[in-house]
Amino acid sequence: MTIHILSREKSGLFRPLTIGNGGITLRHRIIHAPLTRNRGEPANPISTAENPNRIWVPGDLMINYYFQRASEGGLIISEGIPPSLESNGMPGVPGIFTPEQANGWKKVVDAVHAQGGYIYCQLWHAGRATIPQMTGSPAVCPSPSAWDSPTECYSHPPVGSTEPVPYAYHPPIELSVAHIKQTIQDYCRAARTAMEIGFDGVEIHCGNGYLPEQFLSSNINKRTDEYGGTPEKRCQFVFELMDEVAKTIGAQNLAIRLSPFGLFNQARSEQRVETWTYLCQGLKQAHPTLSYVSFIEPRYEQIFSYEEKDSFLKNWGLLDVTLDRFREIFGSTPFFSAGGWDDQNSWGVVESGKYDALLYGRYFISNPDLVDRLKKGLPLAPYDRTRFYGPFEDNAFHYTDYPTAGNQ
Repeated sequence: MTIHILSREKSGLFRPLTIGNGGITLRHRIIHAPLTRNRGEPANPISTAENPNRIWVPGDLMINYYFQRASEGGLIISEGIPPSLESNGMPGVPGIFTPEQANGWKKVVDAVHAQGGYIYCQLWHAGRATIPQMTGSPAVCPSPSAWDSPTECYSHPPVGSTEPVPYAYHPPIELSVAHIKQTIQDYCRAARTAMEIGFDGVEIHCGNGYLPEQFLSSNINKRTDEYGGTPEKRCQFVFELMDEVAKTIGAQNLAIRLSPFGLFNQARSEQRVETWTYLCQGLKQAHPTLSYVSFIEPRYEQIFSYEEKDSFLKNWGLLDVTLDRFREIFGSTPFFSAGGWDDQNSWGVVESGKYDALLYGRYFISNPDLVDRLKKGLPLAPYDRTRFYGPFEDNAFHYTDYPTAGNQ
């Protein structure tokens, strides 16, 4: 479908949008999605099997990456930022739990603001989707639910090894109630730090099979206490987490990301519609002034094709499922959608009222000037999938060296 350039410029994508309960006005609705890139600098550059580096810090390369993709009045959602060492799921990912990390992130934030943009800190806890070699402690989970695939491996070989490690070799420990409370306070400390160093808000990553969604997933959460056993109880951790972070930084500065129909990290929950409907109703009631909510499209999946995902949805009786129910629940709360948006399918979506803004990930990687390209109808540069997740010997290649359209 060919879109006339004038109609692009008049598109709803380029209308202002207010988020943060009126505190922030975006100049356009093309949002930079949270993207793990693994390009942090090691705090301990001499990493050995006996003394592995487990902490990474944002350096000049990351500062430049975010600076390149910031736009006047545009919103960037940061890559997932671990609130604690225990929560980190991958090497090269800078947390926000040491002064050095906070200082590095402040420079990132300052670079985005220098371009006239806004940036939210996405807090990310991997839960059982990590291994002890990464964090120095056992992986944690609502229940000690081992990965049911003996061959699915952790993303990176441990330091000093070239062999991938199956997750099943390192089953997680069950979080005690005290440990749950401690974990929530880790989030709160990280959120407070984020706001103190200048982030414009905080998004809680509650999707993609990471810790909050592990609590929501019936195939992972086997608890029988107040945190599990029914759809309502499986929502309790997320409710408490959002309550405490809202108390810490204000609900108007807080957002959440959800993937109600995702499969990543073995999230294969039953009662999906019931669980996420109850969750969203509770969130809207408790926090009507959330900055925004961000959802991943039902048919989109990180590791499966659309055809493969459709087969799962069909088996659940959800082949035609949409996000419309959740949009209705959240009402006036700004509602974002991620998953497969590009220069062909984005037009007319905002005007329809279906969503308030669209998130772009892979095309923001290869097009630092994505906003300008979409507005002017310029072709999008292809991305290099092999360079999505570092660390690499040359971390800059296909990270900060993608040219803008005018420099090709």
